[in-house]
Order: sequence, then C-alpha cells, then structure tokens
Amino acid sequence: MKPRHKRALIIIGALATLAIAAVFILNALNSNIALYVTPSEVAAGKAPQGQTFRIGGMVKDGSLRRDELVVHFIITDMVKEIAVAYKGILPDLFKEGKGAVVQGKLDANGQFIASEVLAKHDENYMPPEAKHALEQAQKNGAK
Repeated sequence: MKPRHKRALIIIGALATLAIAAVFILNALNSNIALYVTPSEVAAGKAPQGQTFRIGGMVKDGSLRRDELVVHFIITDMVKEIAVAYKGILPDLFKEGKGAVVQGKLDANGQFIASEVLAKHDENYMPPEAKHALEQAQKNGAK
C-alpha cells in the first residue's frame, strides 16, 4: 500500500471515530435536556407528553400541604395553575408566595409529578426564564 493510501485510510478512520463520538454526545445531551414550560403553556396542552420538563412560577399561597411523604402544592404564573406532587425534602428556601422551578413529568390526570424542586436563592432572585414567563402570562392574561 502506498503511503498516500495509508494516510487516506487513517484520515477516514479518524473522521468515522469523530462522527460516532459526536452521535453519542448529542444523544446524551438530548436525553438530559429539560424544556422549560410555563403553567399557561401546560394548560394549553403545549407540554411534552411522556418527557421530563420544567415548570416555573410562583408557589400559590395556601396551596402547600403534606400527605405523609408527598408534598402537594400549586405552581402558578398568575394566569393558570398546575398541581404538583413531590416526594422528597424541599429546599430550605421553598415557601408559599415565592418563586420555584420544578422538574418532572405530567401524569395521566394532568398532575405534575416532580422529581426535583429548585427554590430561588434570595428575596430578589427569580430564574430569568421564569420571570419572563410570568411577565408574558400576565400580559397575555390581561388581554
């Protein structure tokens, strides 16, 4: 085999290896991405079915209740509300009337089963996408 052919085979092999690695990386990223959806979008049926996603908004005052190991509360964008069930320990900063982002899936009854609850960091902080979603929902709800 000529040296030129050997180099061509090495280059083709390297490109094939790179392409396979890229496919594995993109597949891993795709399975770990959680879309962000507002309660209004969930109520409109725009939430991904059978897929993990995030809902952000405010925890409705008076909605927090504990049922043995499961915590139930309502996330709202001030227009629509979504019931959430979470089995686990809530973050210390989690409170009614404060911002939160929950990650999980919708069940057959339309209740959001959370696998993770994220609370805001301080009194003035709200995730940018949650703040934008609240502003949009309030704007659209006022029309």
